[in-house]
Amino acid sequence: MITQLKFVGIPTRDQERALKFYTEKLGFEVSTDQVFDEKQRWIELRIGNSGTRVVLFTPEGHENRIGTFFNGSFACDNVQATYRQLKARGVEFLTAPLSQPWGEFATFKDPDGNQFVLSSS
Repeated sequence: MITQLKFVGIPTRDQERALKFYTEKLGFEVSTDQVFDEKQRWIELRIGNSGTRVVLFTPEGHENRIGTFFNGSFACDNVQATYRQLKARGVEFLTAPLSQPWGEFATFKDPDGNQFVLSSS
């Protein structure tokens, strides 16, 4: 049976720039960084204690996914505090934290224009 989500892909134009953003600004850690082919590397990143990895990789023919909305959410304990911390590190937010009946969230983007939701866990 399926036991977990192993990784999610984040398409990028420039893997080195994306790697700096996700490690230096978001605090993710490199799990795997190896040559995939002559054009790209396979870069897997860990997010805290989560078993799910983030892969900075764009499959051939999927370049049109770069700069779109990520259909998922990054969780944190405190959206307000995480928003302030990430904003101080230079992360560009599209919305400040907002409260909804289901929880609090903010949206940000990476250097490729990919948009993400940050929400309370």
